Amino acid sequence: MAPVSPDLGSKPITEWARLCEARPMSLPSFGYQPQRVTTFSAVDLLEYQGKQFFAQFGIPVSDGRPVTTVDEAVAAAEAVGYPVVVKAQVHAGGRGKAGGVKLANNADEVREHAGNILGLDISGHITRILWIEIASDISEEYYVSFTLDRSAKKHLGMLSKEGGVEIEQVAVENPDAIAKIWIDPVDGLTEAVCREWVLAANLNPSVTVGAVALLLKLYTAYTDGDADLAEINPLIVKTDGKVHALDAKVTLDNNAQYRHEWDEYEATQVRDEREEAAHAKGLQYVGLDGTVGVIANGAGLAMSTLDVVNQAGGKPANFLDIGGGANAEVMAGALQVINDDPNVKSIFINIFGGITRGEEVAKGIIGALEMVNISAPIVIRLDGTNAEEGRALLAPHLSDKLVSKPTMLEAAAAAVELAKKN
Repeated sequence: MAPVSPDLGSKPITEWARLCEARPMSLPSFGYQPQRVTTFSAVDLLEYQGKQFFAQFGIPVSDGRPVTTVDEAVAAAEAVGYPVVVKAQVHAGGRGKAGGVKLANNADEVREHAGNILGLDISGHITRILWIEIASDISEEYYVSFTLDRSAKKHLGMLSKEGGVEIEQVAVENPDAIAKIWIDPVDGLTEAVCREWVLAANLNPSVTVGAVALLLKLYTAYTDGDADLAEINPLIVKTDGKVHALDAKVTLDNNAQYRHEWDEYEATQVRDEREEAAHAKGLQYVGLDGTVGVIANGAGLAMSTLDVVNQAGGKPANFLDIGGGANAEVMAGALQVINDDPNVKSIFINIFGGITRGEEVAKGIIGALEMVNISAPIVIRLDGTNAEEGRALLAPHLSDKLVSKPTMLEAAAAAVELAKKN
């Protein structure tokens, strides 16, 4: 039986943050702050997309329509019936506080609220889509989510009777209100364990049957739907006693896209110009706000490279994982994306040869430099399989603008120093 524990009080908030790391390869904070929270192989859904996703698995959600104009908002409200809620659709929290969620009792109010919310800036995200849904009569508000606890190598479910507020706030102010359950993917979530989980969260006993049924469907959506995160906050009990998903936060694992039809989500993904350019080249890239451009092969090494740049006193300008194919074309694309960033003052190429041998990597770097006119100096650290052969190939090309260092720390220090000089 999967362990159920409402106890979070023994864990500090940093541990809570780790457990809540909802998406694989989520960017850690190594002393610097990214421009915004983002992921490397994830697809973040807007609320209305998340609700449509949930509905595919039989989870009850409110009837609604996505719209992009005021007239469409009025037509949608007439279709679903008053009162309705006019909700901004952006990849950001705090919509209510920003004025992005409004109740409307008639067409005039819908027109007023839709006009005010369309174009509204919410945490740097401009509202271009609204979700018009029928209002719900709420008796109680809960919280539930499924994500991955990578350290435990199990799925993590979190359930709380305190919904409608940030779960991080609950973790600090009333940690005992969060019941956690770890689920072995092989065993899955059984009805018996789910019922025990609901009891541990101290939900209203009258909704146990409905809550168990919905949570089982949510777990199926999370697993069969290839989600990294499936969260409902609030999960409400309506005045008629039915359990209902009033909100939806879903992140899908883009690595599973070949199994699904997710092309419609592409248009609503948020990327800056650098990320769009990298995405077009098939590169795993996240823009940051530093001055040291980073290229590495493998997400783990790339994240460690960000860390060591920070330790050396610099700030990384990006995360860029070129994967296992460090050929000339891939390297040229990576260098082009970084070179087009005006904030980059130096470039740190950190490659550890495995299946891709060191001399192949070196040839790729040399070929890329012939294809791209690089303005910033480059520091290379090449290690692993056939690293010596690779460094020998690079040797004739070394200069003040192309430096080779034997260790990651030395290379990071050199890249940081060059960035400060330029």
